[in-house]
Amino acid sequence: MTDTYDSTADTLRHSQRVGELIGQAVKELVDRSTFHDRSKTESPELETFNEFTPKLQDSTYGSPEYRAFLDEMGEALAHHYANNRHHPEHFPDGGVRGMTLVDLIEMLADWKAATERHNDGSLTRSLPIQRDRFDIGPDLHQVLVNTAEWFGWLT
Repeated sequence: MTDTYDSTADTLRHSQRVGELIGQAVKELVDRSTFHDRSKTESPELETFNEFTPKLQDSTYGSPEYRAFLDEMGEALAHHYANNRHHPEHFPDGGVRGMTLVDLIEMLADWKAATERHNDGSLTRSLPIQRDRFDIGPDLHQVLVNTAEWFGWLT
């Protein structure tokens, strides 16, 4: 007589382990949501963001005017990028290639929220600009579009 294997227990253990591993990512995302962009609330960033946030709000993302504002933000913006890994600029050698999936999720949420701060903001319009600006390949770009679409963030 041969015993018949029942995979139920192994599958449930596997499912539990996957849940534990996903929990690590969820915890990291919750931590990121709590501390996102806090460096903007202190020097050397605060004064610069106080000056430029209203200017950026009235500019069109990716326009020459917008890029000029970023250039004028100088060291404060460099400090911000250096202290916040959800920006591709945090990774000088790799851009998005240096990022983790958690970084990418925070980046995409940041991009969506940033479009809401612009008078004419649109994630649908900004994603191709971001793709070109950060040399994002077609597969990753499509994953970002799919994710934004899944969450209803495209406008």
